[in-house]
Amino acid sequence: MAGLVLGGYQCKIDSLVQSWSVITGLGRPDRQEQSLASIYKHLVRPQDKVICLLTSPFVNSVPSPGYIQGYPAGLRENGGQYTHAAAWVVMAHAVAGMGSRAFELFQIVNPINHTKDTAGALRYQTEPYVTCGDVYSVPPHAGRGGWSWYTGSSGWLYRVAWEHILGLKIRGDKFAVEPCIPSAWKEFNMKVSLRGTTFNIKVLNPTNVERGVQSVQLEGQELPSKEIPFSAGQGNVVVIMG
Repeated sequence: MAGLVLGGYQCKIDSLVQSWSVITGLGRPDRQEQSLASIYKHLVRPQDKVICLLTSPFVNSVPSPGYIQGYPAGLRENGGQYTHAAAWVVMAHAVAGMGSRAFELFQIVNPINHTKDTAGALRYQTEPYVTCGDVYSVPPHAGRGGWSWYTGSSGWLYRVAWEHILGLKIRGDKFAVEPCIPSAWKEFNMKVSLRGTTFNIKVLNPTNVERGVQSVQLEGQELPSKEIPFSAGQGNVVVIMG
């Protein structure tokens, strides 16, 4: 099977390759930019609140790509949203510094946004307070959730929110706050309790950037390393973006 072409006109784009070329940093900068643009053009469907894993789905493909073709077109891995991969799409945009786009995509995946009204709840048909493993992408079931309480996807989405959007990065005996947020966010606050410590963190964005930290202060004292030591035990942290 080595070197054998699968799919042809089917599965012309798969988000895994696009996302991980950015997350790993292995893609050339111009190709990374092209990868993210292609994801948004071909795989993101805001009207259905779906980020597809691939398109077009496999249908009677010869040779068979395996069990993935056992799912109907547009369900689960076969062209639906596979939520692990959707979380990696959000992560890739944050890694690229595209805060506004990353948060837009996070809002598509966030289950609470699928049930804001009766029509949305009837379409989604799964719980709004947990993530599901997949969301269907084709009529008449586009936007319907499947396999809810999917802990793997919830874990990845949680990490994307904390580490890549809000920017909490733990580094040994210290931590940093390196957000990637929409430029419209002027500030946000978070309380972090880790390893027996508690820090109240205020992030200010006076120049409406999406990424970049100008300074970090702990109890009014600037930290040249921009990292907060857990040994401080507690305190008020101010992060100024710019």
